Amino acid sequence: MTTAALPAAPAPRKLGVDVSKPVLYAFAAALCVLIVLPLSWLILYSFTDAQGTLTLSNFYRLFTESTFLEPLITTFIIATSSATICCAVAAPMGWLVARTDLPFSSVVRALVTASFVTPPFLGAIAWELLAAPNSGLLNKIYRAVTGAEQDSHIFNIYSLEGIIFVISCYTFPYVFVLVANSLDRTPGELEDASSILGGGRWYTARRVTIPLVLPALLAGALVAFLQAMTLFGSPAILALPAGFHTMTTKIWSLFQFPPKPELAAAASLPLLILTIFLLRAEHMILGRRGYSIVGGKYGAPRLIPLHRWRWPASILCLLVLMLPVFLPYAALLNATFSPVATTFVTFKNATMHNINFVLFELSAASLALKNTVILGTATATIGTAIALIIAYVTGRQAVPGHRLLGFLATAPIAIPGIVLGVGLFLSYTRPPFVLYGTL
Repeated sequence: MTTAALPAAPAPRKLGVDVSKPVLYAFAAALCVLIVLPLSWLILYSFTDAQGTLTLSNFYRLFTESTFLEPLITTFIIATSSATICCAVAAPMGWLVARTDLPFSSVVRALVTASFVTPPFLGAIAWELLAAPNSGLLNKIYRAVTGAEQDSHIFNIYSLEGIIFVISCYTFPYVFVLVANSLDRTPGELEDASSILGGGRWYTARRVTIPLVLPALLAGALVAFLQAMTLFGSPAILALPAGFHTMTTKIWSLFQFPPKPELAAAASLPLLILTIFLLRAEHMILGRRGYSIVGGKYGAPRLIPLHRWRWPASILCLLVLMLPVFLPYAALLNATFSPVATTFVTFKNATMHNINFVLFELSAASLALKNTVILGTATATIGTAIALIIAYVTGRQAVPGHRLLGFLATAPIAIPGIVLGVGLFLSYTRPPFVLYGTL
């Protein structure tokens, strides 16, 4: 018996026009305009002098004059020290919260989140109230308790160590979140298998747990380093009164009258080059090693009992979180209701004048609040839309040059916002690729 072959059904016709490609290309072009043009102008100005002539004198001055070399060295010391402190503090805390029976672990996570959302410049102001040599609240308590002289102090926030401390307080959440989330996703079966095969606790941690967490730890250290390197608010509040600059404050000073955009552009390039080097180093360390977990559904990680160390570990975590959360917010709350910011508030001297003045008497406050809300909302909306599309493009390899787009999307991390803003200003107020002598 034979059957006749039925003709194949015609393919359904596509209705309408596929607009996905034009949209993706439009977002890619927008990213190029937002990043490539400012970077082009920064590079252009870094190789020109005040008269618009091509020169290398800007870089010669950058690496030979102490006024430029010292901020560069100071920035590197601050970034390296902060990243090291963040890893030393946040990694053990992340392990305690994610992999042990630590009491109040959810409270610790919430407090770390509070530190994460606290603006670093606000933390710098709070620690200025707490640890200023003469008027700081902690130094006042020290003098009152010990009877020391009025010019003596135990804390000095206006120092290199003080800046490193403040920056570390508000960058360690990056490392904590990455490490804790990585440990949360590590299946307990892997550690159980190691234990069944005779591996001790330290051997299992060294051969199983740490390799799985290493990418998150390196990523957190990199983010902490870049954050410490490119912060402007904290150094502006603490370093300038102490009489020294970081690279961000030095770049800011170069735009004061008379402006020197060529030196500012040259000073920003080492930050970008250092970021590229760090990203490549991370890729070389992790690129050929596999850290992914292959398999289906897995069980929750096994919690390690701390026994008698449960409460000491919990108290230690809360003591650490006093530095970025409890003490700074207490100082700000005290300054809010005190007639003088560095005077302890009591029932007798408590006042609502500060709040009333800011909300109802200071005319600039309402305008500043309105501008902040508009700026924050618009920036978050536009930035999220661009980031979502660029992430899709790079993840799906939807357009040619997707790797370059991924690099461009992360490049602004290395550039201080003030420099990128000036680059954008020059890009849209000057014809592209034309040398100008001055602003």
